[in-house]
Amino acid sequence: MNNNAVTVSGVSKTYNSTRVVDDVSFEVKSGEIFGLIGPNGAGKTTTIRMIMDIIKPDVGEIFVLGEKISNETKNHIGYLPEERGMYRKLKVIDSIVYLASLKGISTRMARSRAEELLDRVEMLDHANKKIEELSRGMGQLIQFLVTIIHDPGLVILDEPSAGLDPVNTELLKNLIVEMRSQGKAIIMSTHRMNEVEEMCDRIFMINRGKNVLYGKIGEIKARFRNNSIVLQHEGELPELTGIIRHTDYRDHKELFLDSGSSAQDILSQLIEKGIKVNKFEISTPSLNDIFIQMAGEE
Repeated sequence: MNNNAVTVSGVSKTYNSTRVVDDVSFEVKSGEIFGLIGPNGAGKTTTIRMIMDIIKPDVGEIFVLGEKISNETKNHIGYLPEERGMYRKLKVIDSIVYLASLKGISTRMARSRAEELLDRVEMLDHANKKIEELSRGMGQLIQFLVTIIHDPGLVILDEPSAGLDPVNTELLKNLIVEMRSQGKAIIMSTHRMNEVEEMCDRIFMINRGKNVLYGKIGEIKARFRNNSIVLQHEGELPELTGIIRHTDYRDHKELFLDSGSSAQDILSQLIEKGIKVNKFEISTPSLNDIFIQMAGEE
């Protein structure tokens, strides 16, 4: 059975003779956190707006929760835009309840759910404060609660942790991971590659409107892996067969292997020569390194 929450198929969009999204295709599955990444101006926001049916693609098809998007489908989407907007004069609890009512939630249900969520993010004591009395980070958390209060099947988050301190960022991450465990699909668009690497199951990188990376993070990182090893050891490093060169860092070395040697070959030599090894691992680039490389190449 198809468990895609979103299917984007051959979608393109042109503005003023500039193709900002160019034949893009990807799928987002229920029960996964999906990273939508790319540099500024790459086409991310346009893609999100087409998924949300805010704008229409010129060509291609988009299915959300198994169907072409409709007003009914939109009630099952939670969207946290990058540009936040709340009624600043309203109390926190009243803001959440009112915005939940726009998604068809009864006042009684919305209030109960709002109190539960406020308690989860340790903000129940602030329920009767006006939005304008909150810090930026607290207001950000309230906006997130509004995004999920109607229990959507698809949640789209644009820079969700911008403006949050480490404690609130952790609270937010826990809620996002919990939603994944409940079978919801989460699309997360962010420039924070450490968060993408930590949380996302798969990613789609768009640059100049085109697909440049798509798949599981581990598989993508393996594709960009250098033929090198990170080594921490004690004593002098002996002569090793199969090493082209090495780079010294403060607390480790990176050994670059020739094409005919494996990590196992190097480890065997180190053991044979009696070298005490404290750390030995195949070097893998961070997602941030890959992002910079791909954005630069394009």
